[in-house]
Amino acid sequence: MIRLACAAVALALVSSAQAMPPVPLQQPDEIVIQVREDCGPGMRRTENGNCIRTAARRRAGRCARGISC
Repeated sequence: MIRLACAAVALALVSSAQAMPPVPLQQPDEIVIQVREDCGPGMRRTENGNCIRTAARRRAGRCARGISC
């Protein structure tokens, strides 16, 4: 009877140890994860990830230079 109880306890310990997921050995290098990179005011991002000026920014630049408002 004691052998059966010891076998049951040993089986329970072995099976619960297998259920734990392994701990990742390598931690991420960066502490801060960048979620979004902004282009700035008057700019927008294209499908390729490039920043281009919007029409409002082009008009503001022309007004600042005195070309036409």
